Amino acid sequence: MSNPELDQLCVNTIRTLAIDGVQKANAGHPGMPMGMADVAYVLWTQFLRHNPGNPDWFNRDRFVLSAGHGSMLLYALLHLTGYDLPLEELKSFRQWDSKTPGHPEYGLTAGVETTTGPLGQGFANGVGMAIAEAFLAATFNRPGHEIVNHYVYAIVSDGDLMEGVSHEAASLAGHMKLGKIIYLYDDNHISIDGSTDLAFTEDRMKRFEAYGWHTQQIDGHDRAAVAAAIKSAQVVSDKPSIIACRTIIGYGSPNKANTAGVHGAPLGVEEVRLTKEAYGWDPDKEFYIPDDVLAQFRKAVDNGGKLQAAWQSQVDAYAQAHPSEFEQFRRAISGELPTGWEKALPTFSTEKPVATRQASGQTLNAIAPVIPTLIGGSADLAPSNNTYLKGYPVFANDTFAGRNFHFGVREHGMVAILNGMALHGGVIPYGGTFLVFSDYCRPAIRLAAMLHIPSIFVFTHDSVGLGEDGPTHQPVEHIAALRAIPNLLVIRPADANETTQAWKIALEHRDGPVALLLSRQGLPVFDRAKMADAAGLAKGAYVLVDTDRVYPDVILIGTGSEVQFAVEAHYKLAEQGIGARVVSMPCWELFKQQSEDYQNSVLPSSVKARVAIEAGVSMGWGQWIGPQGIMIGLNRFGASAPYKVIYQQWGFTADNVVLRALEAIDKSKR
Repeated sequence: MSNPELDQLCVNTIRTLAIDGVQKANAGHPGMPMGMADVAYVLWTQFLRHNPGNPDWFNRDRFVLSAGHGSMLLYALLHLTGYDLPLEELKSFRQWDSKTPGHPEYGLTAGVETTTGPLGQGFANGVGMAIAEAFLAATFNRPGHEIVNHYVYAIVSDGDLMEGVSHEAASLAGHMKLGKIIYLYDDNHISIDGSTDLAFTEDRMKRFEAYGWHTQQIDGHDRAAVAAAIKSAQVVSDKPSIIACRTIIGYGSPNKANTAGVHGAPLGVEEVRLTKEAYGWDPDKEFYIPDDVLAQFRKAVDNGGKLQAAWQSQVDAYAQAHPSEFEQFRRAISGELPTGWEKALPTFSTEKPVATRQASGQTLNAIAPVIPTLIGGSADLAPSNNTYLKGYPVFANDTFAGRNFHFGVREHGMVAILNGMALHGGVIPYGGTFLVFSDYCRPAIRLAAMLHIPSIFVFTHDSVGLGEDGPTHQPVEHIAALRAIPNLLVIRPADANETTQAWKIALEHRDGPVALLLSRQGLPVFDRAKMADAAGLAKGAYVLVDTDRVYPDVILIGTGSEVQFAVEAHYKLAEQGIGARVVSMPCWELFKQQSEDYQNSVLPSSVKARVAIEAGVSMGWGQWIGPQGIMIGLNRFGASAPYKVIYQQWGFTADNVVLRALEAIDKSKR
């Protein structure tokens, strides 16, 4: 039986916890939690299937607070429903070393499904989570055994709906008919600048109808209407749903409700008092939780345990009926790779040049049969990125078990969706586009690194070596820009066999994303019988070709397609009696993780004569070549011409490497 008085008390508890947290921190966003407390209360107590005792229970519903600035709403709910978030943490909102940062952070706070704050990202992450759920359900569920069956709920804001990434993700979600998405839109008509009418006047629900979404509009303070709308959304299985909840930002504040002033600033001591009095609350109590309110919310602990126990019984029955499928499912949700999977990695011969994008495609297709949850695609560039898994269907609204994705020309949305897939778990997602378009998806790449999730980004056409398409499509600053992102492995393999090793790293690395930077043009496949094993890539840099001297006269360091020129120069210099060491350095980040002894064994500090070759800006290379070293780079935009002409004109040749090596040797002797 519903108890309206208790329900109202629960809602006001959410509001006052948010108000007190923001006021104590003297920073934050109280308005959204105050306005959306009714909606959130209904969702979390009547619909959300979760287990506070085990936030990682796999078949839980996912809840995304895409409007991450309203984080105190989520923290209040997590504490009240029994997650490992003590009240003291709410009192430490936005403070050093607390579990309640200004915006929710995945991996820091139990129950937070994704890091949000940059608007639109959570919206798109939720689409990725729904894709993962649909794929796993279609792949593993059997008649009478629905072991994967859950929703993705989100609270989204005006800002989320304005950001371009949400348009990309919404369009794709509607196209794919992802019926497990239910988004609750905080339609409060207020932005930081003032009324949303200043810049946001289209009919939002008609836009979503055009995307193929199921839409509803309700009073967000009418809890019965909220519950009815969510039930209606659950019935619609072939469309994602969005419910526009008309709310009052800062609800209950006598002087600041429905104003921009309550969006992103504390109410102030006097307004806090007046607001609590308006709620019928004791204005002298801070962070107050009535006993009957806590008891109401804490029902989630017992309910969650029962939900998980019932699911576990289903899984046990599934294991008995379908042992082979169960083992695959167990491995998938635990993040394990199949034993011996690496035996499927191809080896390339030296017979003919191979573009590393082609080597990547062949590697993907070689390992796809042994890693059944490896899924991904491209932003409308599959033939160029070589990301298509041959012989497997496309993920579409009638084939959710498909492993190939057509993301369309939606680079930003693609990466944010990949992040959602990785966050959901059970799948290994990858996505491809041209390296130059990494700029379009940079915010989502940055978040993947911050989240420490294993998204895989395939960036092909990685230099001016793509040729005639010209400077608009030729990445120059992009390698350096990606390397600037903490916790992102940027791997630029030098040949086909390094590419297979790069994929090995990408699949085994679990603590962050990996960006593979691959060539359009064919590259020589190095003779590993005469040169070092490509497995050296795992250490980030290794000696590919060496001189027989104790210390070389000069060290030639290259990445990707430019390593070939260092190798050619090595032999040309040997003809002049000069000992040159060639170091392939595909991944700075992995090399920095190695011991000082290993780093010095590759780049001896006593050898000052160094030349680095990379078809990109020289930023950052000083740390490897030192003050006396020389960089052959490209600190300008590209040009439209056949790539061999471009390389010749700008000094990416073995002959120029020889000249610069001699110059470096001369400088080191001064």
